Amino acid sequence: MSAAWSPPVAAVTLADMRSLVIVLAAAGAAAILSRLHRRLVLPTVVLEIVLGILIGPQVFDIADVDAYVNFLANLGLVLLFFFAGLEVVEKHVPRGALTRGTRGWVISIGVGLVAGACVNLAGVESEGWLLAVAFATTSLGTLVPVLADAGLLPTPLGIAVLGTGVAGEFWPIVVISVFLTGVYGAAAEVLLLLAFGALVALAAAAALRARPPGVVRVLQETVHTTGQAAVRLSLFVLAALVLLAQDVGFDFVLGAFAAGLIVGLALDVPEGRAVRMRLEGIGFGFVIPIYFVVTGMKFDLDSVLTATGLALAALFLGLLLVVRGASALLWLRELGPRRTLSLVFFGATGLPLIVAIADIGTDRGAISADVASSLVGAGMISVLVLPLLGTAVAGRQ
Repeated sequence: MSAAWSPPVAAVTLADMRSLVIVLAAAGAAAILSRLHRRLVLPTVVLEIVLGILIGPQVFDIADVDAYVNFLANLGLVLLFFFAGLEVVEKHVPRGALTRGTRGWVISIGVGLVAGACVNLAGVESEGWLLAVAFATTSLGTLVPVLADAGLLPTPLGIAVLGTGVAGEFWPIVVISVFLTGVYGAAAEVLLLLAFGALVALAAAAALRARPPGVVRVLQETVHTTGQAAVRLSLFVLAALVLLAQDVGFDFVLGAFAAGLIVGLALDVPEGRAVRMRLEGIGFGFVIPIYFVVTGMKFDLDSVLTATGLALAALFLGLLLVVRGASALLWLRELGPRRTLSLVFFGATGLPLIVAIADIGTDRGAISADVASSLVGAGMISVLVLPLLGTAVAGRQ
């Protein structure tokens, strides 16, 4: 009779496994609770963070962020930026909307830099430019289902939100990946960024044009088998570009986002939808929810519930509206006052990237933990309230 299997020395302990099970239970509960009532659809990300707070040390203290859970959470963060790049390609936003969205983001970052500098001068422990980038983000992934349900996606307002949202995801990722590293100095970082961008452009061109019949046949034949060659290659591209970005000196987010762009272009064919669904199953069905639950477990609830923390959260929410509202003015003539106001509410919705920026900024020492918690709190309120206000102001189609 063979001996029973025994785990290696570095295997997951019973306590580690218990924490992972509880984290996965919280992730599953968030998905169910968000759709429990047909007329009240709650943002899943917010519920994941809230449940993370409940199971973490701030409330019930029944799960720990051990090395294994933390690894899965970091993998979720990588895939979050990967899907941001994938989303940019998938939405097929008109070029004019992208151009106007980028011009609007430049206006927003300018207003945000002034606001961030004022906040910093007031004694808030944070880099003013990092706050500016956080204020200039937009969560396109959160908004698309809301716009689709309201019938707004194909309208001029929907196109404006797409243009604003793509710019609000793309440019913040580029900025934080360059300026949060600071390894070689600003000029060298820009040159390296251009070289990295050229490499990504070549890879993207290869993804569009280089389609050997034999490889294409294998990819198509394994979509519905255990081979899953396209999924494996997509994850390889993601890992390779994340490694390259970090090896060059950039933050991993730039590599993850670039991988999303390349894979998105390669999958921009009718057959690619099945592959995207499998990638989404890995990301949004497994590791990305773990990242947001762990974010809640690390969330400093005590600091936010103080008078200073609540005041900061309210201030940051107001600045989100002001900074992104400035970019919405570019659409005023086309949309009119009412729908431009709706665009302000939609554009200021920005939790996922705000969480990531606060997380990365805290690790780099660019923002204090207390301020990061208030910033995330403002992002949670923005996701809960602002899309509802935007839909109410615009009216359903």
